[in-house]
Amino acid sequence: MLHIEIETVWRFHKEGSPQDVVVMLGVLNEIRKTGKIASAANDVHLSYRHVWNLIEQWSAFFGVPLVETQRGKGSRLTPFGEKLVWAGERMRARLGPQLENLAQELATEIKPFLQQRPSVIRVHASHGFAVSKLREFLDREPGIGVDLRYVSNQHSLVSLAQGACDLSGVHLPRGELRAQGIKACKEWLDPREDRVIHFVTREMGLMVKSGNPLRIQTLQDVVDRKARFVNRDHDSGTRLLFDQLLALHEIDESRINGAQQIEFTHAAVAAYVASGMADVSFGVEAAARQFGLDFVRLLTEDYFFVCKRAFLETEAMQRVIEIMRGSAFQVAVATLPGYIPSDTGVVSGVKAFLEKLHGDR
Repeated sequence: MLHIEIETVWRFHKEGSPQDVVVMLGVLNEIRKTGKIASAANDVHLSYRHVWNLIEQWSAFFGVPLVETQRGKGSRLTPFGEKLVWAGERMRARLGPQLENLAQELATEIKPFLQQRPSVIRVHASHGFAVSKLREFLDREPGIGVDLRYVSNQHSLVSLAQGACDLSGVHLPRGELRAQGIKACKEWLDPREDRVIHFVTREMGLMVKSGNPLRIQTLQDVVDRKARFVNRDHDSGTRLLFDQLLALHEIDESRINGAQQIEFTHAAVAAYVASGMADVSFGVEAAARQFGLDFVRLLTEDYFFVCKRAFLETEAMQRVIEIMRGSAFQVAVATLPGYIPSDTGVVSGVKAFLEKLHGDR
């Protein structure tokens, strides 16, 4: 099975000088986590001496040390080294889904010229940790190819209705906002042809710095404490949900400090807060825990997939259902903070699905 990964390279140049330097941020990040240059060297399969020489080259280029060593205390990053690592974390979180989309487009172009032609399932879904985990499992399945494109929650059902994908990801909040979500979905669901596959629940809320120094517990606290906020992009389902929460609590977006500052994924806004550039954001608990942030739960979302009845009966889709229902996948999902397998792999018709949604409010 062909898999393509596109990775970023951090190459620094000085104006008027032919010299440049490529900084391996993974090396610095491993030193930050372990305090050991030897561990960083082992991680990139290089010798200790070679990695140490690289660190010295980088420090000489910038004119600022990146790593400090203390006898008996290991190594640690300097403030400048820390800033480079956090910049890298933010870029990786921000660009990750876009690079995955580009890699998938390239793979789609190349695969017709190869002898190996697996059954390809086209998936359009908003970016999420459980969706990524499902892809990991599908990538290990022989004979199944996954064309996963990250699109907004609003656009995935449109893609399915227009035949642009085989499997559409949809997430809907519980509670007072559920009716709005159901109304938006019903417009694109075909009760005769569509089938719904239950997937997971996930916790949504406020990501705050470790220890929650501003004591933020509600959206109103974000306003009252003038906390620096970082928002999601306007096309994301999470941004739509956040705007609905603001309207529910009668909070004008203009009162939120930084509401116009945007990032493009759950991980990106979490990294933004973790790097100290903001005090709070809104997203999934798994992203908060990934970056060592505290999490204040505001609501629970249900995540589903939708496909056409005819596609559900294909061998490839039946194998996807088997993976969802399998204990290995459900255990993997349960390890994601804030995620719970919920009737995972159970299939229902649109009418029964909508009735259950109303009952779960």
